[in-house]
Amino acid sequence: MRHLISPLDLTTDELKNLLQLAQEIERNPDKFKHACDGKTLATLFYEPSTRTRLSHEAAMLNLGGNIMGFSSADSSSAAKGESVSDTIQTIACYADIAAMRHPKEGSSYVASRKSPIPIINAGDGGHQHPTQTLTDLLTILNLKGRLDNMTIGVCGDLKFGRTVHSLINAMVRYTGIKFVLISPEELRIPSYVREDVLDKNNTPYEEVVRLEDALPKLDILYMTRVQKERFFNEEEYLRMKDFYVLNKEKMKLAKDDMYVLHPLPRVNEISVEVDEDPRAAYFRQVQYGVYVRMALILTLLDIHVD
Repeated sequence: MRHLISPLDLTTDELKNLLQLAQEIERNPDKFKHACDGKTLATLFYEPSTRTRLSHEAAMLNLGGNIMGFSSADSSSAAKGESVSDTIQTIACYADIAAMRHPKEGSSYVASRKSPIPIINAGDGGHQHPTQTLTDLLTILNLKGRLDNMTIGVCGDLKFGRTVHSLINAMVRYTGIKFVLISPEELRIPSYVREDVLDKNNTPYEEVVRLEDALPKLDILYMTRVQKERFFNEEEYLRMKDFYVLNKEKMKLAKDDMYVLHPLPRVNEISVEVDEDPRAAYFRQVQYGVYVRMALILTLLDIHVD
């Protein structure tokens, strides 16, 4: 039984095979359109989502499978007090695999301990978001042709940004990676990521406040929004939410082959005028997310297509 709770659940060799499978699906989608006939994916979303939930569902439908689930805690028995463990054991009677998003850190791990079917962590609080990381890796690989020897800037909410934490965990395993951590003092990367991931793996990094200072040296800029749902104080959120805005003028400071990624949704942190720039890759990133989740479903279900 395999689950995906953290990006580190896959070895670099397994990750390489999964990304190659995603590229094969992109090149030849018809080959896989009946791979999951008779299989069902349950999407258990205790938190709101657009891309993550729908891309998992699109992935399963593209593979010929079925989908079921709920899109908020209020529409599930969690509203009656049912535990995650009981929910997943019930869902396993109906489905072959489940994707789960929950506001509490570690919930997907708890579910996996009791689950007789594979669990995909689709985001657990401010902790991890491994399928977004797989999407990010496929995007970088397709755009740059490699996953090593580059400088990656991560900008915005680095304190609560689970996509950032997952990406750093995944990328430190490749050679020649350097990070530029761009954030206000209040939203700096947590000490456990700095010490247990970056320092422990001897990955070089620098922390800066001004986006303009970082842009000229980057190969990838990973923008994130300031997440209102992670703040306890609305006044603090309002003070932070527009701290960074990437616009056409700032893009002039970047290399011609620097690509902008964003896990979406965006609020104000990327001006819509940047969408026309060929280096804006965040909507291509969404499409890659479907391919990589198709590959992940096949991998966790141990389905091979000749």
